[in-house]
Amino acid sequence: MLTYPDIDPIIFALGPIKVRWYGLMYVIGFLLAWWLARRLAAKSWSIIKPEQVDDLLFYGMLGVIIGGRVGYALFYGFDQLTSDPLYLLKITEGGMSFHGGLAGVMTAMWLYSRKIGVGVWSVLDFAAPITPLGLFFGRIGNFINGELWGKPTDLPWGFDVGGRVLHPSMLYEAILEGLVLFVILWLFSSKQRPTMAAAGLFLALYGVFRFAIEFVRVPDSHLGYLALDWLTMGQILSLPMIILGTTLLALAYRRRA
Repeated sequence: MLTYPDIDPIIFALGPIKVRWYGLMYVIGFLLAWWLARRLAAKSWSIIKPEQVDDLLFYGMLGVIIGGRVGYALFYGFDQLTSDPLYLLKITEGGMSFHGGLAGVMTAMWLYSRKIGVGVWSVLDFAAPITPLGLFFGRIGNFINGELWGKPTDLPWGFDVGGRVLHPSMLYEAILEGLVLFVILWLFSSKQRPTMAAAGLFLALYGVFRFAIEFVRVPDSHLGYLALDWLTMGQILSLPMIILGTTLLALAYRRRA
């Protein structure tokens, strides 16, 4: 087994201002997304041009932050939200939801597509391959914070956390939903694909990876398992992604045919 290094989540503090590793991971993710987007935009067939990347990323950042927080409050903290609407702003009492962030980004991309006068699925196809590395760094932030641990395990890569050996489920997510998904989508998007294909592939693969990892990830204590002693909120939210993603892929290639 491995020993969890118990990293201080605060890098440094200047009076009341605290710079956290988790926030830094978001910054690194956005910077990488900007660099990758510039590379994609340089391709002759790209719907997004290099001079549009900054605005696109700004819309995406707002979608991630607003959608992620609202999604967490709705999906994982609804009781707290209804009893105290200001819970939405209490970011130290619960974090961000990927599924909420996804909904926020899709809404932001729809607004941006209307601004520049192109189809929303074309913009989402552009955004799909630049997203997974941001997910990777977000999960590394979860690891540093010591959160989202999995179930007990006797596997050699389990981490000793307070005397219990646990699955590092956040690292599984970092690898599958981050690195593996990035490699697949980046290679897939290196050639011109039919509209909706890249977005569909992202939704389907992320949904499959997340659904599988939820089997070893411990659900939020105040929610627990929602059905059959194994179905989690993460799996319920991932199922529509799998269905929508496979449908988009089928439609994309049927339209091209």
